[in-house]
Amino acid sequence: MKPTRVTNSIRALRFAHDEMTQADLAKRLGVTRQTVIAIEQGRYSPSLEMAFRIARVFRVPLDDVFQYPEGEGEPT
Repeated sequence: MKPTRVTNSIRALRFAHDEMTQADLAKRLGVTRQTVIAIEQGRYSPSLEMAFRIARVFRVPLDDVFQYPEGEGEPT
């Protein structure tokens, strides 16, 4: 399986929200800190449900958390 091209702004959002730790975010999401680290580093793509839960923690739209390159996956 090739690595995802989806990028995210979780680290920046954590720092913008009172320097929330990875452990704090993990606790709010009900996952392990290792899961948050993997998502943040782009080594793991969260489920759609988890992606929405992350966006809600930061009270921002999904597009402010996760980005997908223009033109990727579009029919030719």
